[in-house]
Amino acid sequence: MKIENIYIHPRFEKNYKRLPQKVKDKTKTKEIIFRNNPFDPQLKTHKLVGKDKECWSFWIDRNYRIKFVFLDSKSVLFLDIGTHDIYK
Repeated sequence: MKIENIYIHPRFEKNYKRLPQKVKDKTKTKEIIFRNNPFDPQLKTHKLVGKDKECWSFWIDRNYRIKFVFLDSKSVLFLDIGTHDIYK
């Protein structure tokens, strides 16, 4: 499965701008991997539970995650980016 379209929620955009440059650089690298295979083991993609049960998440690094939803088999919406606080 390849992802052709990534849409950005305003919250994601706002929080992305606040990230350290090092994390932004890692994010770009992980996005390329994600586009080719959203379930690549490097990403540790996983379904969320509870109030976010419709959402998924993948790792940028040990501390940072991207929360997203699949819109269809080729499109996703990036909802938020940040530390575990994005799940609160």
